[in-house]
Amino acid sequence: MNRPISRRDFFDGVATAAGVAALETFTDRPASAEPMGTAPRGGHPAALTGLRGDTPEDVGVPHALRDGRFWAHAGPAEPTGERYDLVVVGAGISGISAAHRWLEHDPDARILILDNHDDVGGHARRNEFHPTGRRGPLVGYGGSQAIEAPSAWTPEGRLLLDRLGVRPARLAAVPYPGLGTREGVFCDRESFGVDRLVPTGTDTRRWIAELPLAERARRDLLTLHLDPPDWLPGLTERAKHRFLASLTYSGFLGEVCGVHPDVLRFVRTMPSDEWGYGSDAFGAVDAWGCGYPGFQGLGLDRSKPSVYNSPSVIRQWEAPRKVLLFPEGNQALVRMMVGRMVPGFATSVDPEGVTTARFDYDRLDRPGNRVRVRLSSPVVSVANDGDPETATTATVGYFDGDRVRTVRAAGVIMACWNMMIPHLVTGLPPEQERALRAAVKVPMLYATVQLRDWRAWRAIGVGRVRFTGAYWSVAELAPRVAVGGYRPPEDPGEPVLAHLVRAPAVPGMSPADGSAAGRRELLGTPYSYLEFSIREQLVRLLGPGGFDPVRDIQAITVNRWGHGYAPEYATPWNLDFYPDGPFPAETARRRWGRIAIANSDSVPAAYADAAITAAYRAVLDLRT
Repeated sequence: MNRPISRRDFFDGVATAAGVAALETFTDRPASAEPMGTAPRGGHPAALTGLRGDTPEDVGVPHALRDGRFWAHAGPAEPTGERYDLVVVGAGISGISAAHRWLEHDPDARILILDNHDDVGGHARRNEFHPTGRRGPLVGYGGSQAIEAPSAWTPEGRLLLDRLGVRPARLAAVPYPGLGTREGVFCDRESFGVDRLVPTGTDTRRWIAELPLAERARRDLLTLHLDPPDWLPGLTERAKHRFLASLTYSGFLGEVCGVHPDVLRFVRTMPSDEWGYGSDAFGAVDAWGCGYPGFQGLGLDRSKPSVYNSPSVIRQWEAPRKVLLFPEGNQALVRMMVGRMVPGFATSVDPEGVTTARFDYDRLDRPGNRVRVRLSSPVVSVANDGDPETATTATVGYFDGDRVRTVRAAGVIMACWNMMIPHLVTGLPPEQERALRAAVKVPMLYATVQLRDWRAWRAIGVGRVRFTGAYWSVAELAPRVAVGGYRPPEDPGEPVLAHLVRAPAVPGMSPADGSAAGRRELLGTPYSYLEFSIREQLVRLLGPGGFDPVRDIQAITVNRWGHGYAPEYATPWNLDFYPDGPFPAETARRRWGRIAIANSDSVPAAYADAAITAAYRAVLDLRT
């Protein structure tokens, strides 16, 4: 109790830490305790296990700004004397892409990139494990995962892939030997009072018959899958689309189809992994667009999307959906760009070598660099120097752990969350502030677990499972991707990575309200419970295959993203302006003097190519 509290401690959330300790009821381990593991500790962020992502250290200063208590304790700002052509706020995909694009226009530019996290990539996070006896690490992703449907990427996204030499066809995952791509659904006791794994497949009648649902619910599911009627007779096709746009998928099934409540429990988590919320918030017209059961009898034209479909669903019509990825997900793109901008950071900047490259974080912020990356440095203020209409420079303040330091730049690109920008940028027009605050990001939780082997997965016969109501909604073996010198596990006796996903948004609310409530709950959940839930859920799933969590779980990394997916426009929640506009994102992303905005919120879409497109647009805003 007599330990002095530094300014860093104060802003990093002593109150939050105390609240977490008060919730410590699940194990005897402290909330910050790390799992066992052989990953090396030290200066390599990707090799750290335990709680990662939005840690208390990362969000303490932003939360202090939000709560209006930062400046009362920060002290006066101190100029560093540094001047740059460009300062980028945020080292995620959008921020790094903006700096990379700027250098294409001006190779001699001096650029500073600031970020509150201790690693580059933002939500594009690499998780790295070092099992005993394996040559080289096991690499997984902890956030932005895939180059999804690359032929439907934006022109800016495809241009960047081409500049980096990325050939998506080389990044396809291959099945696990003897396991294939078999999937299953785990009807859990949280939903149905019992635990039962049901492998799914082409024989719909067979797997539905195995579900522990009421008999009528199984009949309803068969009807939805195999022979749904026209639930909306007499309506035109356009009227049917409009009606579907007014409902959620659960609303459609319950109010229109009249299904048994067990069906609603069964489908609740179907969209959770991809959208961050459940079927009670997922729009019915988007469920139709994604091929969910129940719509075949409506007679709708499947050759084109509905005008009410969200942008992500519409792009499915533009190209076949292929999930291609590096083992570390989209952080590979970030590291290739940083390696090309910062000499000595990476031993390889090519797609074939980036996964197995070594990275020297001490190189990121050297005075001689034309591009400097300053991590663990949350930005606290951005202001035009003078009237925004005539200003030629802007001043950026950041917190270095002890005091606020300032730098000056000819231009600033805000590549951080939209909702944070009004707390940082002074003098924004009121309508722009309102539009920025309207982007309520969807929280997500990812866990990467190093397992001793994958024999239990082969024994239960599936590699990916959706849970209907347990804490984690998805558990799966890491995609098997071989790129360059990186080789995934081949033999069932080899160590392997498993991924778990939770969508924290609270059910029964709109995506925005559910996200806000879920974020509060997530930030108050101690690490010890997250570890407990991983162990408990994996043994429920894999125990029949001989899995022992004490023996078989070797290390855990949990990536907590309180502000995760960009909130995409979707019905029925945005029918007041979607699809006809005007869109709040267009107002939110307006340039303000020497300050431009680039992030996936400004599109809005939760995809890597959206972040890249926003970056290229912001660069153009400042250069014209």
